[in-house]
Amino acid sequence: MMEILVCVKRVPDTAENEFELNSAGNDLDRGDLVYSVNEWDNYAVEEAIQIVDKTGGNVTVITVGDGESEEVLRREMAMGANNGILLSDDAFGGSDGKGIATILKAEIEKGKYDLILTGAQADEGAGQVGGMLAAMLDMPYASLVNKIEVGEGTIKVGREIEGGNQEMNEITLPCVLSIQTGINEPRYVGIRGIRKVASVEIPVKSASDLGLAADSVGKTGAKTRRIDYFTPDMGVGAEMLEGSTDEIIAKLIEKLKAKGGL
Repeated sequence: MMEILVCVKRVPDTAENEFELNSAGNDLDRGDLVYSVNEWDNYAVEEAIQIVDKTGGNVTVITVGDGESEEVLRREMAMGANNGILLSDDAFGGSDGKGIATILKAEIEKGKYDLILTGAQADEGAGQVGGMLAAMLDMPYASLVNKIEVGEGTIKVGREIEGGNQEMNEITLPCVLSIQTGINEPRYVGIRGIRKVASVEIPVKSASDLGLAADSVGKTGAKTRRIDYFTPDMGVGAEMLEGSTDEIIAKLIEKLKAKGGL
């Protein structure tokens, strides 16, 4: 039996939105955006469901967000997750990666999970919450996981590393894994499944429920802040060298010499 917790996030849907910057120039204008579940998290939930189908157990999905984030939890419960937990408090607004990990840790320690999954990254692309969460929980951690084999008290995980190589590791449970896209094919969620979980009660936990001081998270507790957000200017395109292999090599050497590279 496996008790698995999957951390998910409600993010702007890149296929449904045209993005513009806010007036401060340090974030997207999020006023009228269409939101959905983070793509990487969807793969993590699917993997958790597949593991529990084989071993038995439960899948719980958890998110830090406002009241509208509940729709993401219900979507993943319609997919097959058993339970949902919403961590929501005005004090959580503006939390950086460490703050989000701190909030998640406070709830995770109240339960007993064999495996904790996150997506490899979310909309801000930092890919840091999984690793921070593992460090705070003092659990083993692996990132960019694209294969999982469950054993007795351990799991074997495959990781995508540089050069197209695959790395296999055996990790003692409990542990934290960040899941890469492509590990599986997330199942389709139909209207019937969404209606089935529409009335299921989802507990909402505040900072006080989690035993967190309001100034330890949110903007007050953040150690990092975004000061700018922009699309970089297009650079000059690459120069393509033509000719035979020997001719290309000769041209490349001359260019390296001219630029001071040799």
